[in-house]
Amino acid sequence: MARALAAVSHPIPINLNQKRTTMNRTLPATLVLGCSLVTALAQTSSLQLPTIAAGPFKPDWNSLTNYQTPNWFRDAKFGIWAHWGPQCEPEHGDWYARSMYEQGSDDYKSHLAAYGHPSTNGFKDVIHVWQAEQFDPDRLLKFYKDNGAKIFMALANHHDNFDNFNSKYQPWNSVNMGPHQDLIGGWAAAARKHGLRFGVSVHASRAWSWYEVAQGADKTGPLAGVPYDGKLTKAGGKGLWWDGLDPQDLYAQNHQPGSALQWEWDGMKGSSIPDAAYMEKIFKRTRQLWDDYHPDQIYFDDTVLPFHGVTDEVGLKLAAHCYNTRLDKDGRTGAVINGKWLDETQRQALVYDIERGKAQGILPLPWQTDTCIGSWHYDADIFKHHAYKDAASVIRMLADIVSKNGNLMLSVPLQRGGQPDADEIKIVSEIGAWLKVNGEAIYATRPWKTYGEGPSTIAAEKGRFDGQRDVSNQPFTTEDIRFTQSKDGKTLYAIVLEIPKAGKVTIKSLAANSANWPGKISSVQLVGGGWRSQLKFIRDETGLHVLLPEKFAGKTAFALKIH
Repeated sequence: MARALAAVSHPIPINLNQKRTTMNRTLPATLVLGCSLVTALAQTSSLQLPTIAAGPFKPDWNSLTNYQTPNWFRDAKFGIWAHWGPQCEPEHGDWYARSMYEQGSDDYKSHLAAYGHPSTNGFKDVIHVWQAEQFDPDRLLKFYKDNGAKIFMALANHHDNFDNFNSKYQPWNSVNMGPHQDLIGGWAAAARKHGLRFGVSVHASRAWSWYEVAQGADKTGPLAGVPYDGKLTKAGGKGLWWDGLDPQDLYAQNHQPGSALQWEWDGMKGSSIPDAAYMEKIFKRTRQLWDDYHPDQIYFDDTVLPFHGVTDEVGLKLAAHCYNTRLDKDGRTGAVINGKWLDETQRQALVYDIERGKAQGILPLPWQTDTCIGSWHYDADIFKHHAYKDAASVIRMLADIVSKNGNLMLSVPLQRGGQPDADEIKIVSEIGAWLKVNGEAIYATRPWKTYGEGPSTIAAEKGRFDGQRDVSNQPFTTEDIRFTQSKDGKTLYAIVLEIPKAGKVTIKSLAANSANWPGKISSVQLVGGGWRSQLKFIRDETGLHVLLPEKFAGKTAFALKIH
């Protein structure tokens, strides 16, 4: 994920209402941000990408805007993500494979103690000891399915450049070393067995610049000036465990590093620019992942698409290939591709994703929040201090996102062995228990005329990357309500985000004089309420006043069904 660093910048402001830079699609390189036009043209003109599947979608933005989000995604609403790979081996949190090369950081100190000095024992050696010995996708995905997930997403690769599948183009993969298992293959089979849609996340395009710290060395201490292992080559492995492997296939550091890590390949902001061979390899790895494992959804942790800012050729060809290989008998694609920091045209071609954030209001096209209950990669310290998002926070976040035409992809970090910890199991179980009762107001719904009412709709907290914060710091009240409706528009759901102590709920949007619902209200039911489902109500000019059962046992939030 795009971890926050002082040196990281984004081409698109975090506030959706702020003005942003738009693309100049008349340039042959599609978009040049900062790096010279000559450099960008040289990179794209030398690209030799394999052919893609034929079909109605062509690798250009105009063609891809014919995309329509499939109904399966619109109906799913809730997915769980295993953001799990070799960086979970140290159980020290996100971006370990980068920060372990930054002298003085907590990860650097931890690495010295656990694995040795990064001049000899770098991240390649962390991969070697990662065994994933508790990997049991069948059991885990049954648990996720039983607790409300409709999609399961697995990490195919991260910025650490390691493929968690039987990769033809990346020797550093989970079949050749570490677990010696096809992890994506295992996840895919389990997802299909349990009737879950299957997604994969791809982050590896950034390894080029992300790993540049591995070219460094300690500035102080007994090994000051001794290079880290980021520049090692195949010749250096004689007699070692990695004999015959080229570390440059992992680190990709046979280039001059940039002066800063930033997220849009902008040479004027310090980014180095990847060469054609590197971009071609990423293309081939991603196409193989899609073709061999047949996921329904692919998430790119990039600005728009891989290498956007140098060339759009790689990303557009991948998008067209994905769409054309998932066509139904009517010529509509069932594929979903997530991109971040999208302009209005790009949002017609891809499914817009907001990392650790959410939309400020109802968006006209379906979109997704991706967020995590803790650190993206497993952090044992978070478990030690019981510092995860609790189930109540996730449930309220889910209701808000769905009311605005979005889906929630929730990462539940896995320990090095491949299983969630006790706190995570409890959180997922509590989310599942709520969805078993109230899921009718979430799944297969559509946004209503307004997404909600109450104080939380007025005071919006800005998110770190885009839109609003995923979880509000402000407490919810009994006046905070989110609305969804059935696909036929005949049933309205009102999700009340805080349990009223007085036993009564007032919905101002449904007042007798409200244009939102000028007709008669014939019944109000408690979703999942059984014999208590039919509720008494009064409607006047101040709102719809609903009386709850005397012994109502709701704990977090509850849904009303209104006809």
